[in-house]
Amino acid sequence: MNRRGRPVTVERLDGLAGLGSLAVELKAQARRKADDERRRREQAQRLAREANLFRNEVADAVPLPPTGRADPKRPAPATVPRQRELDERAVLDASLSDEIGIEQYLETDEALSYRRHGIGPDVVRRLRRGEWAVKGQIDLHGLRADEAREALGAFLNRALRDEWRCVRVIHGKGLGSAGREPVLKAKVPRWLVQRQEVLAFCQARPNDGGSGALIVLLRLPAR
Repeated sequence: MNRRGRPVTVERLDGLAGLGSLAVELKAQARRKADDERRRREQAQRLAREANLFRNEVADAVPLPPTGRADPKRPAPATVPRQRELDERAVLDASLSDEIGIEQYLETDEALSYRRHGIGPDVVRRLRRGEWAVKGQIDLHGLRADEAREALGAFLNRALRDEWRCVRVIHGKGLGSAGREPVLKAKVPRWLVQRQEVLAFCQARPNDGGSGALIVLLRLPAR
């Protein structure tokens, strides 16, 4: 203690301790800096070695001569409406068979008729009487079988979109076919029974086409 009662020694010791801590921190910073510098040098040396190795490996490479051929280009995808049409055609071609036997499905009466399982006979009677107004029709006679099948599928799809419950399909009587065989008259019923939306059909009344046409009742999709 000095004459004023102040702890001089203690103050001096605290100052020495602070200097010691500072020296330790400076040494630690110097070590970290040296370590960082050493890592940078090692990384630079490694990158230089890899670059030299790559140059040595490709030194003898010779570029391929041009072939004069253009790179093949993939065809542009079809537009959405066209693609939908192609998809529907593919599904129709894959699903509608010309060979299916339908005799067991048809009712043998004065006017050839069909009703899907679960549809009562009164539906066919009402269809014959014309209780459902015909909303649209397609005329297939004069077409080849493959053309008629495609056209019928597209027509039924349109009928469903436009909510035509009852339509007329004109297949003709076959009088102009080779050998006067009614080709489409035999095929159209086969195609129709394979479409799940076809509930029933019957031969048209005389004023609606008679034996050269069918009146078809469709199940419309749920809204």
